Amino acid sequence: MPKGVTKRRPITVTALLDAALELFAEQGFGATSIPEICARAGLTKGAFYSNYGDKDELFLALFDREWTTRLERLRETFPPGRDVAAALLPVVVTDTDRRWLLVSAEFALHAIRRPALAVRLLEHEARGRSAMAALLTESLDAAGRVPLLPIEELTRLVVTVVEGENLRVLTEQAAGRATESTPRWETVAALLHRLTAPRETAGDDHDH
Repeated sequence: MPKGVTKRRPITVTALLDAALELFAEQGFGATSIPEICARAGLTKGAFYSNYGDKDELFLALFDREWTTRLERLRETFPPGRDVAAALLPVVVTDTDRRWLLVSAEFALHAIRRPALAVRLLEHEARGRSAMAALLTESLDAAGRVPLLPIEELTRLVVTVVEGENLRVLTEQAAGRATESTPRWETVAALLHRLTAPRETAGDDHDH
């Protein structure tokens, strides 16, 4: 591949992903065509197909980018020794992304109707949760706490609560109901406090 093409690829990919996210949020994943994505990105269909085989593949790349971005923000919020629940609260409150929730929820339904695609989506989700589990493990360790169940299960519970609460809040907002953001995330803090313990206490319980 010529050097010029190689250097331009990250710019092309970013433009396609940004355009896709905007359009998927504005009019829906199913209603958005590849030509529309290309037009919004200012690129040709050739540029699209040189990077992605279809719209599903493009979404999965978007999914990976979103997880990477959120994990980077979480890592910045977890200074060593800080209470992990207290550190998580400002992230989940301020980082709620309406566009992404709309897009990811619709794609999940799209994948449920297509078993092969559902398998691919679960693989990407598993990689994202694995990275988050590693970060949560580091943060708990720095805070002197240990999980009381497998870290993978704790991570799954946290993600499920966050996504479920975000969806509920967006539904209430669409219905014109005001929602207080902080109290609902007390659920996440309570979950982490209840399902983790100080390292010394957990060791004593294990000994007995």
